[in-house]
Amino acid sequence: MSEPIRPPQQQYPPGTTGPMDPPPRDTMADYLGRDLLAGQRALITGGDSGIGRAVAIAFAKEGADIAIAYLEEHEDAERTAELVRAEGRTCALLPGDLAEPAQCRLVVTETVRRLGGLNILVNNVATQWPVNAPEELTDKQWSHTFDVNIHSYFRVTSAALEYLGDGDVIINTGSVNGLRGNKSLIDYSATKGAVHAWTYAMAQALAGRRIRVNCVAPGPVWTPLIPSTFPPERVEKFGLQVPFQEAAHPDDLAPSYVFLASNRLAGYYSGEVIAALGGETTPG
Repeated sequence: MSEPIRPPQQQYPPGTTGPMDPPPRDTMADYLGRDLLAGQRALITGGDSGIGRAVAIAFAKEGADIAIAYLEEHEDAERTAELVRAEGRTCALLPGDLAEPAQCRLVVTETVRRLGGLNILVNNVATQWPVNAPEELTDKQWSHTFDVNIHSYFRVTSAALEYLGDGDVIINTGSVNGLRGNKSLIDYSATKGAVHAWTYAMAQALAGRRIRVNCVAPGPVWTPLIPSTFPPERVEKFGLQVPFQEAAHPDDLAPSYVFLASNRLAGYYSGEVIAALGGETTPG
């Protein structure tokens, strides 16, 4: 196995982009849009940083206006908004805790009010906290992880269905840990497995309305979630376990979301889980 590729580091959760060493590639700087999403309106949960930031910028470069739902990382959110607006697109910032049902409804109604509609929903917000043994996993942590990682997906989507119609799209963020499990991320793995199964079910349920539902399930990705939830020695070696021997950056994942969002490219895709695993074959 290769030597560690980053210094040991740690942040307080939920984590921010600024202190990360090395900085993640998350601005889609060399990405050229082709108007694949021209005139579309997208809501991205967890859109302030990481995968959500890269997706927001890529969508903007493809012609979409963006609403970003996030917890409280205002500096990251403002930076993402700046990059979206630099592409000539609108960016609405919607802070608040998506573990709360009322906030899930609010971000949808505010998106519609501020963007004039909703065509693409990206359920991407997530939390995790590792444990050394199952006995460490408290009822409080279990419930909170489910509230953020799967209940918010259900609640935001339920609110969005009033506005989505023929040709509109839902994209969920899953995880390799939902495909194979992870002994230190038990609750997180359970929620991501639920996201995958929910994607399959919702794709079937919404096929008659021509609303496509798909999922991206990444392997290791270098985002603020990593230094804010893992101990320094684990951060140092994060990503080395995959065949490519490195973690992905958010910019590596965002094109998959563009593909799934575009009816021109993926109009016949629904009920798919795209696993980007750095050379590892899909488990299961």
